[in-house]
Amino acid sequence: MRSITFYKYQGTGNDFIIIDDRQDYFSKKDTKLIARLCDRKFGIGADGLILLQNNRLHNFTMVYFNADGNESSMCGNGGRCIASFARFLGIVNDNATFEAIDGLHQAKLFDNGTVSLQMKDVQNLQLFDGHVFTNTGSPHHVELTDNIDHVDVLNQGRYLRNELYGKEGANINFVQPESASLFKVRTYERGVEDETLSCGTGVTAVALAMHKTGQTLSHEVELQTPGGNLKVSFEPTPRGYENIWLTGPATQVFKGSVEL
Repeated sequence: MRSITFYKYQGTGNDFIIIDDRQDYFSKKDTKLIARLCDRKFGIGADGLILLQNNRLHNFTMVYFNADGNESSMCGNGGRCIASFARFLGIVNDNATFEAIDGLHQAKLFDNGTVSLQMKDVQNLQLFDGHVFTNTGSPHHVELTDNIDHVDVLNQGRYLRNELYGKEGANINFVQPESASLFKVRTYERGVEDETLSCGTGVTAVALAMHKTGQTLSHEVELQTPGGNLKVSFEPTPRGYENIWLTGPATQVFKGSVEL
């Protein structure tokens, strides 16, 4: 038995176990262990687990695992939380550059606990009858609804995730316009296989999809999730969208240790 130290962070209710793995001692292939740590009944409980590792060229590397224990695609709220964690560790101050599975990311950290994360450029938004599909670091389905509070996100999201997107799946976002630049969002996340309180790559996909389909003309959109509000700003270009920033709070909840 050995004990490891972990930190719990949340960004608008999207919560993560974060481990300082600069000594490279955590087994990234132990999916059962990661799933157990993320389990809300038998473990610490989280939507995902993140390792902070050394990087020769940049401030650090982010390795992200879904709650099912499998290494996953980019997590926007997780990226904001790990940047805040790096500041807590003294690795960075007001700015960070780190590597994730989808490439390099910049982050700006503010004294009020807000973190802005630059997302990857998005060139391809596919418009279908009734929904938009795009990849903002993770694959996302965006679908409008006029009664978001009564959408059965768990069952409808699971159905679309599996029937439309097969084994690999996609995240399913339901969206209701509230004003010209404010949208309510609820998300079913693959890997968690449930509704989460917030999804960073999801609200980014929603903001771009709402602009692409003419639901908003604004280049800065506020997204209201069950866990709190996020902002996404972007620049439309002939190729798609660039200079995309996801902004919101990232908070350390507690520190603990667990026996493995």
